[in-house]
Amino acid sequence: MGLMAERKSYLLRLSPALMDELNRWAKDDLRSLNAQIEYLLRDAVRRQRRWIIEELEEERGKEDEA
Repeated sequence: MGLMAERKSYLLRLSPALMDELNRWAKDDLRSLNAQIEYLLRDAVRRQRRWIIEELEEERGKEDEA
């Protein structure tokens, strides 16, 4: 009954080379491998959302000019 949000488990299959790189990166950032993967996924989603919003704003600007 803590304040931590519920988490879902997901099996992820990675190549050994990618796993090694992610482990090194996590160690450099002082994170666990799981925390590093979650950080990267959250960052990717945030960037994608920003890109979609920028695309929509560009399209609206073009419509306003027409």
